[in-house]
Amino acid sequence: MSDIQITLPDGSTKSVPAGSTPIDVAKSISPRLADDALVARVNGDLYDLGRPIEADAKLEILTPRSNDPDALFVYRHSTAHLLAAAVMELYPETKLGVGPPIDNGFYYDFQRATPFTPEDLEKIEKRMWELQAKALPYARIMTEKNDGLSKYKEDWMKCELIQEKADATFSEYTLGPHFIDFCRGPHLPSTGKIKAFKLLSVAGAHWKGNEKNPALQRIYGTAWFNKKDLDAYLAKLEEAKKRDHRKLGQELDLFSIQELAGPGLIFFHPKGGRVRKILEDWMRDQYLARGYALVYTPHVMRRDLWKTSGHANFYSENMFTPMELDDAEYQLKPMNCPGHILIYRDKLRSYRDLPVRLGELGTVYRYERSGTMHGLLRVRGFTQDDAHIFCTPEQIESEVVNCLEFAIDVLKTYGFDSYEAEVSTWDGGASGKYDGSADQWQLAENALKRAVESLNIVAKVMPDEAAFYGPKIDMKLVDAIGRKWQLSTVQFDFTLPRRFGLEYIAEDGKAHQPLMVHRALYGSVERFFGILVEHYAGAFPVWLAPVQAVVMPITDRQLEYAQTVAKKLDDAGVRVHLDDRKEKVNLKIREAQLQKVPYMLVVGDREAAEGTVAVRNRKHGDQGAKPVAQFIADLQALVESKAVTE
Repeated sequence: MSDIQITLPDGSTKSVPAGSTPIDVAKSISPRLADDALVARVNGDLYDLGRPIEADAKLEILTPRSNDPDALFVYRHSTAHLLAAAVMELYPETKLGVGPPIDNGFYYDFQRATPFTPEDLEKIEKRMWELQAKALPYARIMTEKNDGLSKYKEDWMKCELIQEKADATFSEYTLGPHFIDFCRGPHLPSTGKIKAFKLLSVAGAHWKGNEKNPALQRIYGTAWFNKKDLDAYLAKLEEAKKRDHRKLGQELDLFSIQELAGPGLIFFHPKGGRVRKILEDWMRDQYLARGYALVYTPHVMRRDLWKTSGHANFYSENMFTPMELDDAEYQLKPMNCPGHILIYRDKLRSYRDLPVRLGELGTVYRYERSGTMHGLLRVRGFTQDDAHIFCTPEQIESEVVNCLEFAIDVLKTYGFDSYEAEVSTWDGGASGKYDGSADQWQLAENALKRAVESLNIVAKVMPDEAAFYGPKIDMKLVDAIGRKWQLSTVQFDFTLPRRFGLEYIAEDGKAHQPLMVHRALYGSVERFFGILVEHYAGAFPVWLAPVQAVVMPITDRQLEYAQTVAKKLDDAGVRVHLDDRKEKVNLKIREAQLQKVPYMLVVGDREAAEGTVAVRNRKHGDQGAKPVAQFIADLQALVESKAVTE
């Protein structure tokens, strides 16, 4: 048997017999490396540790210490198979769907007539640990496609996957006597490598995510290399539950979703409405200060407009059913951009008019499937802080820089100090799925990359992740407990200017097509509101708080003075509530604390006599007595600075 050359990550080489496996190489390097090994990377591809290497190759052995996301990906994928094996042992009548790794864990879809219960999850997890203790091997076998279709003829999901995805010969993985599944792998060598996991929940799902397909049950779990990381993640989940905007939205009386009106449609209550007004007023003021023109476009427009834009074809499944009116079919708008384009197109533009920046807080309507909606974060009706910029090629880079500076200012203003950026690019035209010429893509991508570099933003390039109509930059904020949220987007569009025949007269006296940029910074007001609720656990900074102070007379003797204090605060622009109930002041304080009001102002006989208030802060407790004017001045300074701490 001839030898092959294995190149290791440090550049050194080893000569081994052809057909040697990654685990053979690991053993020759170090027993500890072999013991810790999870999976291998061979010439950039992931390999099972027992898979033969037949030719010269570059080899990496991945372990829990590698800090490599691929290692954790395989680890979680193998844990998903462990889950499925346990289910098949306990409930052999079950049919298997798919079981991929996901961010922070894994899931597996099952078809079973009887719903899984919390007690079932406990049994399944217990059986998973029993299988883990047996160190069962993940065995890879190769199967001819026709043999596989024949073997699984009673299992419609497997047959469908094999028909669609399998090569003439495909890989399957077994785990114990009851589990085998069509899977590309790779996997861990055995269940004994899995050290920390937890089943989390069961939810409804549909085959391939299509609600017209059969209903399935999806079991979610999480898996980590060690118990410490698992416990940290579970603690984070518990903290996330406490911060859930749906729970806090109800407790703080901020918003609701009314069954009579329908799912995915948000009702902002008076307190939530106050916060929303602040968000919208700040954004509109910023528009005007940064050279945007404010526009307003209709909520419903003729369907012909959406045919011209292309939405009626490529976006129809996310649009509500058109409505018949006297003269034509009309459509609730899913996007604001066609309306802004019509405003731009309404008159002849010169290069001297450009850039034209049109901004709107426009409400749009999209048909989200019933299983996908989630509080404020995924809804059917929402308001986008939408803007569209029409400019010349010479202006594009500075316009993108301005958009990014605006996006960073949004993050900082609302207390988000940590964020990430991604630049999504095309595939160079290889697939033919992208619109626009190579010159347009090069111009746009270079503008995005230079804009990022000029602001010293570290951005991850995402090849072949652009929209079909242009490249984009996405900004992801990191919240108080380390979660990432997609927020701002700056998106080129080569398609709509062409579809609508947009022009401007350039210096050469000829008509040219302007460049167009879509730009949203909140993303949507509803979603951003929900993110803020969770980031601050409902305790908004003073400048955003729906109620900034509660005045609390101790007895009826101080009621008149309390009313005077409340009026002074109200006249000064403070959002104040007078709690004049005939209740003990400790109860009033406790309830205001639960409502996360920043300041509680207690007034008794001494305060009434001295013209002061006893100040209590929701975080820091008693702060002593202050003259009313001093308290107002201090609070106004906090509001003016938009401080996120008190």
